[in-house]
Amino acid sequence: MAVNFIATIKENGLGGWCIELKDTLDDRVAVCENISVFEDAIEQMGDDYGGDIEVQWEKDDNVTPVHFEEVKLEISKYQQKFDKDALK
Repeated sequence: MAVNFIATIKENGLGGWCIELKDTLDDRVAVCENISVFEDAIEQMGDDYGGDIEVQWEKDDNVTPVHFEEVKLEISKYQQKFDKDALK
């Protein structure tokens, strides 16, 4: 059974965004300032479960539409890369 991670899009207080990634089994939290850091964090945390994870996405109410779209686009690129690598 897959372990649930919660990825919450947040405003970082500096005019940008971040993603808070939380492991729901052991309450580990990684704050990811960009998609590259998110990719590393999800890989490292997911390795503890053999990669058998599911990510539930959330966003804080104060996330701007611009930041939400920016994250959505970056995550889409990440997902495409992940899917392509999985087929190899």
